Amino acid sequence: QVQLVESGGGLVQAGGSLRLSCAASGRFFTINTMGWYRQAPGKQRELVAGITSDGRTNYADAIKGRFTISRDNAKNAVYLQMSSLKAEDTAVYFCKAVVSESRWSSDDYWGQGTQVTVSS
Repeated sequence: QVQLVESGGGLVQAGGSLRLSCAASGRFFTINTMGWYRQAPGKQRELVAGITSDGRTNYADAIKGRFTISRDNAKNAVYLQMSSLKAEDTAVYFCKAVVSESRWSSDDYWGQGTQVTVSS
């Protein structure tokens, strides 16, 4: 069983910064793509940023230039540095990892979510 544990959410003023962290634990063969999603009240969950195991990244247009995703493969961790935060960034942020528990199969795992609230 794989677990993802997130940390780093909180309340911040508009224009401020936060750094989210997510670490995977458990038994697995390898972690493939990792990413951050968010879900605001009344809205669907959306991709914020993703990163492959070799470091290639992609970002949602709404956060390009303000957020940076990174990962530490040795720690099985992914991070999201958020800067110039806006009120519309307020949401629950979820970590997701595509984990291979063997050479022949992989599954999606999600963290429990961490609340980010940006006050204007």
